[in-house]
Amino acid sequence: MTQLFVLEFTQRRPWGASLPGPAGPSVRESDTSRISHERVWGSMTAKRALDLIGGLILLLALSPLFPAVTLLIALRPQGLDGVLRRRVMAGREGHPFPILTFRTPGPLAALPLLLHVVRGEMSLVGPCPLVPDHRECVGEARRRLSVRPGLTGLWQISGRSELPWEERELLDLHYVDHHWLGMDLAILARTLPAVRRRRAAAGETRPARLA
Repeated sequence: MTQLFVLEFTQRRPWGASLPGPAGPSVRESDTSRISHERVWGSMTAKRALDLIGGLILLLALSPLFPAVTLLIALRPQGLDGVLRRRVMAGREGHPFPILTFRTPGPLAALPLLLHVVRGEMSLVGPCPLVPDHRECVGEARRRLSVRPGLTGLWQISGRSELPWEERELLDLHYVDHHWLGMDLAILARTLPAVRRRRAAAGETRPARLA
């Protein structure tokens, strides 16, 4: 079973149960709904602020790589097909949007995704991006579309290089149901070490070349 990296501070109460007030009548269901809505709105506002500030910082820090990767791809045979690969993905609430990546394998391919984060089409942390007609974009699992798809997520830091789709699906839905700012920060902190471990493991399993 894949380990879940989830940090939770509160326990859920039955819907409609009274909450003790400071010194007066208890808080009823209507007030509970309002408080819950305010918490969700505040969480989404903080998440968007993190995406915008973090995305801009990463874009500025990694901007020298954009022309270097572009030139590298253009000099290769596959450069005749273009530098960028364009695909349509399902965004928040299922709204489709074109996603751009470099035509190169590895983490460098994801550099243009930072532009989508700044524009508000993606998030730094979120579920794995899916095409609009994917089976996880319909039915009960459609709730994954209540948040923006992310550059990284629980599926990225699971510690396994080839995660079965069923486990990735569970991790995505767990994130959707329990995400908060602290979880996003923890996932971001663990993403780079996870990528390094995955690349090191891939290098160890790669067969040695003959002289």
